[in-house]
Amino acid sequence: MSGIRVAVAGAKGRMGQEVVKMVLNDPELSLVAAIDSKLDGVPVSEVLGLETPVLFYRSLSYALDATKPDVLVDFTVPDTVKANAEVAIDAGVRPVIGTTGLQLEEIEQLDSRCRQQGIGGVVAPNFAIGAVLMMHFAALAAKYFPHVEIIEYHHDQKLDAPSGTSLKTAELISMARKEMRQGHPQEEERLDGVRGGYYHGFRIHSVRLPGLVAHQEVLFGAPGQTLSIRHDSMNRESFMPGVNLAIKKVMTLQGMVYGLEHLLELD
Repeated sequence: MSGIRVAVAGAKGRMGQEVVKMVLNDPELSLVAAIDSKLDGVPVSEVLGLETPVLFYRSLSYALDATKPDVLVDFTVPDTVKANAEVAIDAGVRPVIGTTGLQLEEIEQLDSRCRQQGIGGVVAPNFAIGAVLMMHFAALAAKYFPHVEIIEYHHDQKLDAPSGTSLKTAELISMARKEMRQGHPQEEERLDGVRGGYYHGFRIHSVRLPGLVAHQEVLFGAPGQTLSIRHDSMNRESFMPGVNLAIKKVMTLQGMVYGLEHLLELD
C-alpha cells in the first residue's frame, strides 16, 4: 500500500460507507482499517460489497496499533467522537472529524493535545464545499443585513439539533454583526419553542423529516427587500470532495482546525 494511510471510524454507517468508497477510489489514499462497534475481523468486502482486503475492527485503539494509519476519519456519534479523537491523537494519528456534537471547549482541548503531539486535526461541521461557501456568504451579508434567521433541514435520524452547520453559521454571523434582539419587543410564543432557538439575538429553526439529507437556508430581511442564501446536499457523495481535501491537508497542519473554510482560499 502507498499514499496516505486512512482508517475510518463508523465505516458501516451511511457517511462512513461513502468515505470508504472515496478512499478506495483515490490512488493517493490507502484504506487500512474500518472501525465499527459491532464488527471485528470481518472483511469490509463482505459487509459493504467493495473490493478490498481490509478488515473491520471493534476496538479503535487496537485498529490504530495494528494498522498504523496516518489519518482517522470519524463519522460516528456525538457520544464517542471526543474519546475517539483522544485515542487517535495519543497514537499520533491525525483526526478528521465529521461527527457533530463537539463543544468549543472540547475542540480547544483537542487542539492542545494535537500540538503536544506535533500533529494536525480537522473538525468540520459540514464537508460540502457548497455549504462552506454558503456560510462564508452569510457572514458577508450579515454586515449589511443584521436581521437574520437560519432554517436547517435534515433527515429524521439525525441525533443533534440544531445542526453543527447552523451553529457554525451562527458563530460566523455573530462575528460580523453586533448582537441585537430581533422581532417585536412584546412578542409572545403561544407554542413553546415555536420561534426557534435563540442565538445572539436571532433564531435557528431545525426541521427533521424523512426524505431530507442536509439543507440550510439563511434568510435576511431589510426594509423593502429580503435575501436568501441556501445550500442543499442531495446525497452523501456531496461531502466527499471536502473529506478528501481534509485528509490531504491535515498531513501539513499543526493543531486542530475548526471548519473546512480554513482549508479553502476564500479571500
